[in-house]
Amino acid sequence: MATSSPGPIFDGTPGLTEWLAGEGCAVAFTTYQAHRLFFLGLGEGGRLRAHQRAVPGCQGLWSDGRTLWVGGEAHLWRFDDTLPPGARTASGADRLYVPQAGLPTGALDIHDIAVGAAVGADGGVVFVNTRFSCLASPDPRGGFRPLWRPPFISDLRAEDRCHLNGLAMGADGRPAFVTAVGRSDVMEGWREYRADGGVLIDVASGEVACAGLSMPHSPRLHRGRLWLLNSGTGEFGTVDPAAGRFEPLCFCPGFARGLAFHGRWAVIGLSRPRAGNRTFDGLRLGARLADKGASPRCGFVVVDTETGTLAHGLTAHHTIDELYDVAVLPGARRPEAVGLTAPPA
Repeated sequence: MATSSPGPIFDGTPGLTEWLAGEGCAVAFTTYQAHRLFFLGLGEGGRLRAHQRAVPGCQGLWSDGRTLWVGGEAHLWRFDDTLPPGARTASGADRLYVPQAGLPTGALDIHDIAVGAAVGADGGVVFVNTRFSCLASPDPRGGFRPLWRPPFISDLRAEDRCHLNGLAMGADGRPAFVTAVGRSDVMEGWREYRADGGVLIDVASGEVACAGLSMPHSPRLHRGRLWLLNSGTGEFGTVDPAAGRFEPLCFCPGFARGLAFHGRWAVIGLSRPRAGNRTFDGLRLGARLADKGASPRCGFVVVDTETGTLAHGLTAHHTIDELYDVAVLPGARRPEAVGLTAPPA
């Protein structure tokens, strides 16, 4: 008996294609659930076009438009665009990201990734080593080199004690702020703090810059302001470190992780919390969605940071329920990538 097709995975809001064309950018995002790195751009006739490649366990993602760093299951991967300016592939791609390095790190549960001053051995790349509760850089011989850990973490153990996850780089190109789900120094102790025990930490001083957060993710410094996602309540907003206060700008209809900026626009990744997953149980996000008569979405939204309006969005209707990170690719219209493994003959 024939079965009906579930239809396209992605569906964009009516103005998304015009936004991509007008802003001259594309969007990349990771889903560790499906082990995929996705690129969303424009295809023939200005229609949305999604391109995907398999990257096992991919979470953290960083890009300057020409280089991509992707955190995988046991490697940190670097992809570089190999097309000369103005060139296109036979398929019409104007960016072709090719794997250039696969640095073996071991299973570290790599979350946020950033590139800045000489903080690492490979091009200044630094990442959140969630399993060992620290910031780290790849060791050229394999594994990692610890760079910093929260003062309340007494020892580096593969125990995911505080669920360190987010990283904001300062104007000097060095780590400035990190987020953690809880101030815990025991194995997976952060799970007791999901509702309101999240913290934003100042890396230089080691002091907590903002407390009382709910599963915070993706801190970013942009245009002189410190932004983050208060994921457990579904809020996107700013933090005044001097006052230690989070100021929501808007509500996002899903579990928000992954934040990238393009001028006044913020691109925010959304996930549908999986039923029965204790990580998401008991969060205010569920009650707030119910109050608004909404179901959680998977995809991303484009927020106008000047007004707090959710101007555009992309929704995954099936196959994918969770995203981790997003990146904006300025100047790209139709990006593609070469996979980590050869296609079948």
